[in-house]
Amino acid sequence: MEAKTIMRGIGIGAAIVLVIVLFSCFYVVDAGFCGVKSTFGTVEQTTYQSGLGFKLPWTKVIQFDVRTKKLSATTTSYTSDMQTAQIAYNLTYNLKNDNIHVLYTTVGTDYEAKKIVPILNDVLKNDIGKWQAQELVANRDSARVQINALLQSRMDSRFFENITFQLDSIDYSDNFENAIERKVIAEQDAQTAKNNTVRIQEEAQQKVISAKAEAEAMQIKAEALAKNPSLTQYEATLKWDGKLPQYMLGGGSVPMIQLPTGK
Repeated sequence: MEAKTIMRGIGIGAAIVLVIVLFSCFYVVDAGFCGVKSTFGTVEQTTYQSGLGFKLPWTKVIQFDVRTKKLSATTTSYTSDMQTAQIAYNLTYNLKNDNIHVLYTTVGTDYEAKKIVPILNDVLKNDIGKWQAQELVANRDSARVQINALLQSRMDSRFFENITFQLDSIDYSDNFENAIERKVIAEQDAQTAKNNTVRIQEEAQQKVISAKAEAEAMQIKAEALAKNPSLTQYEATLKWDGKLPQYMLGGGSVPMIQLPTGK
């Protein structure tokens, strides 16, 4: 009886071990991940996609998240005029599914710290250093486009794709930002004064033109009257309101308009 009990226990134990071993031969790569198999340090040169798979009990499956990844950070860079700029940015990218095993073999799981951050910091340092502080603020989108193009050309195309860089903010010291604000206000005031000067000059020019035209008209009229004295009486007739004056100075004055006498 004891022997049978022992044998039954051994059989149950072996069955349990067999079940455990059997279950350990299966693995699942989650959706949005890819897997890499490693057996005693040797990496299989294949990337396994999401789903159920079979492996040896002593083989490990390392999973890599291949969904869109986002790296957000703030770094300090110097502009060409030696101003300290605090750059807040976002970098999004994807891993190339087919080369995950190569990435794991050559770089490891800490690929972001080794392959992305150093290049990103170098690109930011070089590109920001080409701009003067105030120009960088005014041309932020141009700077972003340049940085994005440099990252796409320098980040390892075997492993990374869909690279997009965004500049969230560019901040300087309070003293420098106040100086920029004062400069902008001064420029606006100068432009306003210039506009007023132009307006005054234009108004003065219009007055000169008007006065010149009036003088020329008077000169023409005077010349016409000098050539034809009868125009003087004609002008007076045009201006007369039809009323005779109530009194006249001194005798001997002859009215300008001769009234008809009855016959």
